[in-house]
Amino acid sequence: MDAFVWKKVVDLANRLSNVTYENLTKIIRLESTGSATAARNLDDSDQNDIDTWMGGGTCFSMTWHLYQSFVDLGLKPRLVMGHKRKERNIHCALILPDENPAVLPDSAISSINPAAASSFSPQASYLFDPGYLIFDPLPMPLSQPFGTGEAFFPLVPNCVRLVRPSLDRMELWTGGALQANGSLSAPMKLRFEYPVEGVSVEEFKQHWSESFYREMMTYPVLNRLDRERGVQYYYQKGNLVTRDSNGSRMERLDENGRVEKLSEIFRLSPDLIEKALGILAK
Repeated sequence: MDAFVWKKVVDLANRLSNVTYENLTKIIRLESTGSATAARNLDDSDQNDIDTWMGGGTCFSMTWHLYQSFVDLGLKPRLVMGHKRKERNIHCALILPDENPAVLPDSAISSINPAAASSFSPQASYLFDPGYLIFDPLPMPLSQPFGTGEAFFPLVPNCVRLVRPSLDRMELWTGGALQANGSLSAPMKLRFEYPVEGVSVEEFKQHWSESFYREMMTYPVLNRLDRERGVQYYYQKGNLVTRDSNGSRMERLDENGRVEKLSEIFRLSPDLIEKALGILAK
């Protein structure tokens, strides 16, 4: 694709990186409508305008936003579902094939995160996984014997490895930050497997609706990446985890002052947090 379109792609991903991953708005919408389909249709990301979002969103909201935005640019992204062990269609991401490969100027390549740019190929397809706080377009490796079968990206605070066992599937592995001695602050773990062929919009929305009734909707889940500082904040079941290049730290948040602290860290309104916690407490 040409440099002008590529810049728009990167800018869209960068804007999305400022959105908090959270299931609170999802919990509120389901409670107010009583229907997953109705709640999904109320999702602010369906309006394709980040500035109008109630708070943030889960992987479905973020991926859907990028999908609509890329289609508006005349591109042909593919929605892909992620499987985790025995749990199928529990996650989603986006693959953007470059159907018109061209050699981009250095200025366009430099707009990619340096960790991803080292593996840049103008003929590549790219993985976008905003629901796992990966906001850089990651060039996908080809399986052997067509390619190396894997690609490593030393992102901060979590390194990423894409493994392509075959042409029809790809694995996402993540670990800790890369240390000066070449080791990782935490070992690599397999997170998801993606069938790269993708799914239709109708199937994607079906899985989105089903996600309203998964176990993770019974407690708050908040996740935010501060890309400038290289810090990730993750909150689940009362525990706040902070990850940076030095590793992870966990603290238990007391109910007194919890709303204010979550509001500050995850950039969500206290009223929104209070409302969702009230629904969960019923």
